[in-house]
Amino acid sequence: MFKNIIEWFLILLVFGLSAIVGNWVGYDVVPSAAIPGMLVLILISVVGLVLEKVVPVNIPSVGYIGLIGILISIPWFPGSEYVVRWTSEINILALATPILAYAGISIGKNWADFSKLGWRSIIVAIFVFFGTFIGSAVIAEIILRMQGII
Repeated sequence: MFKNIIEWFLILLVFGLSAIVGNWVGYDVVPSAAIPGMLVLILISVVGLVLEKVVPVNIPSVGYIGLIGILISIPWFPGSEYVVRWTSEINILALATPILAYAGISIGKNWADFSKLGWRSIIVAIFVFFGTFIGSAVIAEIILRMQGII
């Protein structure tokens, strides 16, 4: 179980760092402003993943993660104003790209299996990251221009 927690944390840390960079480049949010919110999101996710394994009720981890996120952001929860302020610095689209890229390469189940595929897979992953971002940007540009928003 402890090995899983470390692996989950490291994977989420990689996502968090790439999302912080995307947040900085795409939305002009300096990394120092986004780091506290990203750490909150990572901790919520790890706790949700642990609860899925520990609690005997058959609820997926995303249910626990959502429930924890809701509970700690409710105004009556101590410190919720900090959680809301910190996480509001992170744009949801900055999170989507690394998550979708990981979903695309997660066929191998985990990063250890992925690393066994060799350097060519890393190049493919980089193209997935860029392709997802550029494809999303092109679609958004077309839709927003058609609607006259930009």
